[in-house]
Amino acid sequence: MKSTSDVVIIGGGCMGASTAYHLACLGIQNVVLLERETQLAVGSTGRNAGGVRHQFSTRQNIQLSMESIRLMQRFEDEVGYPMDFHQDGYLFLLSTPESVETFRNNITLQRSLGIEVDLVTPGEAVRLAPGLRVDGVIAASYCARDGIADPNGLTMGFARAAQAKGIQIERNTTVTGITVEKDRISGVTTDKGTISTPCVVNATGPHAARVAALAGVELPVTPLRRNIFIAQPPDEAVSGVNYPDNHIMVIDSATSFYFHREGPNILFGMGDPDETPGFDMTVRWDFLDSVVEVAMSRLPTLVEGKVSHAWAGLYAMSPDGNAIVGEVDSVAGFYLINGFSGHGFQQSPAVGRLLAAKIAGHETDIDLSPFALNRFGSGTNSPEANVV
Repeated sequence: MKSTSDVVIIGGGCMGASTAYHLACLGIQNVVLLERETQLAVGSTGRNAGGVRHQFSTRQNIQLSMESIRLMQRFEDEVGYPMDFHQDGYLFLLSTPESVETFRNNITLQRSLGIEVDLVTPGEAVRLAPGLRVDGVIAASYCARDGIADPNGLTMGFARAAQAKGIQIERNTTVTGITVEKDRISGVTTDKGTISTPCVVNATGPHAARVAALAGVELPVTPLRRNIFIAQPPDEAVSGVNYPDNHIMVIDSATSFYFHREGPNILFGMGDPDETPGFDMTVRWDFLDSVVEVAMSRLPTLVEGKVSHAWAGLYAMSPDGNAIVGEVDSVAGFYLINGFSGHGFQQSPAVGRLLAAKIAGHETDIDLSPFALNRFGSGTNSPEANVV
């Protein structure tokens, strides 16, 4: 492991890998990426549902998704490695006049930025997602350019391309300390040695607050468990009739229940409003009954299938549902790329590029000030309303 580096990135998920790749593209190649696990992308990156969407409620989040999805579309051509990506759309089911009005306003903003999003009827929703039951649904928000992507493929693509450009990746390496001298980063201590560096990137997902504390920074990022289940369809399920024949992501906005095709199976889940923050990633099998109860009203075929396996991952929640990105005011050279509240993977290509530009001293073409850590003290934050 190097003893000196221009930049040390802590965390080998999608954010860390994207930042490393984009730093290398800017010519900053004396970079070390540290991952405590034996493999990259095994934390929150490897445990998410893979959804990518333009349907957000704030301008900056929409812009980040626009850029990220454009890169995913040409990922192999630009980065040099393949990545699975299915653009079959996102469909948000709306059951109250208030939710329809909220999404109508979101659509106006999304369309102003060039995104084709439509408010469709319940009947059109069923046509888009065969097998869907729309009892109580009064409208749905649909964007055909949203989709499902491969988190591991994206992360490993960025990492391999970064390594090819000279970035050093150290796996099975735990950060134990961050040295700050005169309010400036000066080094990182690991269980394998110390690296002298003027710049550290905290890309540790739900563990971000712990790592920030090593530099004396209080970071309001809270880990929150989410469960994902995989169900095999019943033998009598007929694709395209009572079982989706594409990868469309369907989300019931009233309950947060969602599903999409995962190979021949269905991936599904739902947020638990009573979930207690913490790092426990044990699957909540007792919560499955609550999910199935909602599933019965939205995708009856799913209930008749067999749950083959499940896993749990951690959202890195911020107080307003928006990311925390940029340099910390109180510690020069300490950069954050945290708190994405469930939409980090889908925004990692753009945010990694923008943070790399900031580190290199360049101006950015997307305003990152709404994501600054100091927004929480100034009261200038605008919450993201569309957190799934």
